[in-house]
Amino acid sequence: MGRVSQAQAEENRRRVVDTASRLFREQGTQVSVADLMKAAGLTHGAFYKQFASKEALVDEATAHAFDELARTHTAGLEQYEGQREAAQRALIEAYLSVEHRDDPADGCPVAALATDIAREGGGREARRVYTEGVADFADFLGGDDLDGLVRLCTLFGALALSRATKGSPLSEEILAAAHAALTETG
Repeated sequence: MGRVSQAQAEENRRRVVDTASRLFREQGTQVSVADLMKAAGLTHGAFYKQFASKEALVDEATAHAFDELARTHTAGLEQYEGQREAAQRALIEAYLSVEHRDDPADGCPVAALATDIAREGGGREARRVYTEGVADFADFLGGDDLDGLVRLCTLFGALALSRATKGSPLSEEILAAAHAALTETG
C-alpha cells in the first residue's frame, strides 16, 4: 500500500478530529478508537500515524468543538449586525429547542462534554480548553441585566435535564421553563 500525500494526511487528520468532536459530544469520550476510525472511514492503524494517544485526540477534538461554538457566536453577532441582545436571544431559542436536545453530536460542547471533562485529570489540555470555552460562552451571554454565568448555567442545566427526561412531557416543560426565565422582559 502506498504512502498518502501530506495533503491527504492533513485531510485525514481533520476528518478524524471532526468525527471525534461529534462522536464525543454524542456518546462521550469513551468511544473506542476502532469505532471512531470506522466512523471517519479510516483504519484503526491510521490513528497512531496521526495522534500520540487517544487523550491527545480528546484534547484536539475538545478544542475543535469550542472553536465551532465560537464561530457560531461570531456568526450570530454578524447576522444581527452586532446587536448582542438579538444574537443572545436567537442563541437561547436554538439552545433550548427540541432539535438541539435531540442532536448532541452537533450541539453545545459545554453540555455534551461536561461529565467527561469532570472525570479527566485536572492538568489535561481538554480541561483547560473546556474551562476557557465555558468562560468565553458566559462572556457572550453576559449583559447589563443578567450575569452570563447565570444564563449559561440555566441553559446547560435545562439542556442536561431535558435530555435526561427525553420521552416524557417533563422534557419539553424544562426547555419551556428555562426559555421563559431567560427571555422575560421587565
